[in-house]
Amino acid sequence: MDSSVIFSMRLSLQVAAVATIFVLIFGVTVAYFLARKNFKGKEVLDVLFTLPLVLPPTVTGYYLIIAFGRNGFIGRYLYELTGWSIMFTWYAAVLASFVVALPLMIKTSRAAIESVDKNLINASFTLGHTETGTALKVILPLAKKGIIAGAVLSFARALGEFGATLMLAGNLPGKTDTMPLAIYSLAGSGDWDKAGGMVLLLTIMAGLFLYMANRYSRKVF
Repeated sequence: MDSSVIFSMRLSLQVAAVATIFVLIFGVTVAYFLARKNFKGKEVLDVLFTLPLVLPPTVTGYYLIIAFGRNGFIGRYLYELTGWSIMFTWYAAVLASFVVALPLMIKTSRAAIESVDKNLINASFTLGHTETGTALKVILPLAKKGIIAGAVLSFARALGEFGATLMLAGNLPGKTDTMPLAIYSLAGSGDWDKAGGMVLLLTIMAGLFLYMANRYSRKVF
């Protein structure tokens, strides 16, 4: 492996790891409220969070540009305050990976939380535990295998993200070219040997993560 391959592999792992941390925190929080709370517009909210899972990645990337681009309704304020734009940075790759991987975390975690025996939850309340205490001591520990499976799936999805990343972060060699983007560039330039090697490497990595997720999910569902 030459330096460009090592850089792309390291960047992909870095982006996927950071994105998964945010996915885990935000995804479990959203999944808990969707699983445990009843409120108006609940399923509409679920649909909105699930949309990146079914929309073409380029469409998701377009929405992200509209929101976080230099002239976006969020990005322009960020640029005015700091003089910095997230566009064409590795942070943009993290944001894109976060958005496309989040639905997997929410869906998996929600199913795991909903599968927790309600008698155990009621017993916790009877013993005087608060909602927060019950969540931390009963619900989340019992749902942890599903949550872990969701985190692994989210990591694998973030690792292979292409379309939204290309739209938001661009494909800048030595800066934002994750493994999927590097494969795209190598195939486009006709370097099929190096592209094939990276494809094989990415396939093995993704397969290992899916195997890990399956082992956990099989014990939960």
